[in-house]
Amino acid sequence: MSKKLVIKVTAGADAPERCSQAFTVASVAVASGVPVSLWLTGESAWFALPGRAAEFALPHSAPLPDLLEAVLAAGSVTLCTQCAARRGIVQDDVIEGVRIAGAQVFLSEVMADDARALVY
Repeated sequence: MSKKLVIKVTAGADAPERCSQAFTVASVAVASGVPVSLWLTGESAWFALPGRAAEFALPHSAPLPDLLEAVLAAGSVTLCTQCAARRGIVQDDVIEGVRIAGAQVFLSEVMADDARALVY
C-alpha cells in the first residue's frame, strides 16, 4: 500500500512558483494512486473559495483549478482553521469537498506511520 502524502501549501499569489509546485505534486500523486491530503494555509487559503483558483496564473504551469479539481476528486483538501478565521472564511463559503480543520488534525495526519509530509 502507498504511503499517504500530506502536503501543506503556505503560498498563494505571493509566491506563485511554490504554490504551483505544491498543487502539481499533489495532483500527480493522486493520479499515480497515492493517497493525498492537501492543506491550504497562509495565502493559499483563498483557493478554498469558489472561483479563486481561476484567478491564479503562472506561465508554463497547469491551470490551478484543474489541479485542485484533481485533488478534490481523489484526495482530500483541508483549509486551516486559523487561516480561514483570519480571512473571515467559514465552512459555508468554501468549495464543496473542502473541510476546515486545525493543527490537531494536521498533526495526526503527519505523525501516522504510513505518512510522508511536504511543506511548500
